[in-house]
Amino acid sequence: MEFSNIEILELPNIAKIHFKGIHKNYLKVLTLSISIFFVVSFLILFLLDLYVPKVAAFHYKTHSYVALILMYVFTLTWSFVGFSKKKYAIREKDITYKSGVLMKTVTTVPFSRIQHVEINESPLARLFKLAALDVFTAGDSSTDLVVRGLTKTEALEIKEFINHQING
Repeated sequence: MEFSNIEILELPNIAKIHFKGIHKNYLKVLTLSISIFFVVSFLILFLLDLYVPKVAAFHYKTHSYVALILMYVFTLTWSFVGFSKKKYAIREKDITYKSGVLMKTVTTVPFSRIQHVEINESPLARLFKLAALDVFTAGDSSTDLVVRGLTKTEALEIKEFINHQING
């Protein structure tokens, strides 16, 4: 048998992949979860200010409230900007997910490496009939790819497609 290692002259172009955006209701889930976190944080700060004498005597407590509000606005703005960058593509032999504003990430997982696929629904996502698709590859205990913001129906269809591809 003769060994051959032919040079590849043209690489596949990732820009030619047709990516699909995640469901617009996922932006509501992000907004609600961020808002809940900051409301709870604000409430904790307020209660500390009200009931703990050392906090009440703190000269810069107004700055703490302003900083919390600015962090909320920044986090909310960042999630709005990042939302449109979250996209995925299902192809014949792999699944690809891209995201990121400053640090862009493109992750491609070939079906031949996938061990199993799970569907997860957080309480807020379930409220909007959304789910996350978790893809696990062989030899690793963590999730290798997570696509959040899919409709539950879409997540189930993708899971079935991947299962069909990996099980023959």
